[in-house]
Amino acid sequence: MAQYMLGVYHAAGVHEAGEVYADEAAMEAAIAAVDEFNETLQASGAWLFAGGLTPPESATVVDNTGSDVTTTDGPFAESKEFLGGFWVIEASDLDAAIEIAAKGSAACGQRVEVRPLASE
Repeated sequence: MAQYMLGVYHAAGVHEAGEVYADEAAMEAAIAAVDEFNETLQASGAWLFAGGLTPPESATVVDNTGSDVTTTDGPFAESKEFLGGFWVIEASDLDAAIEIAAKGSAACGQRVEVRPLASE
């Protein structure tokens, strides 16, 4: 089985605006749908792990490619979207991972990127 990361993307500025979802009811519905999706993934054996991420402004970039280690507050690059959460799953192939990602996208109401993990 191959492993894939399903990345959940949010539009830039959603944390500054205070909400990813239109209102409290939409957020609660998404949380319930994601909980159900997670339970289905776990029951199927595809689930490896998942997590949500804090806003990009909380990031620290570490660079140890030169003579000294440097750190910089904030995201590595400015962008219109950012990774807000993820699942790491096992699937038989890319088509199966895309099928799972479609269900995750519907559950969380956000776009989901499918990316294979590099094999050894």
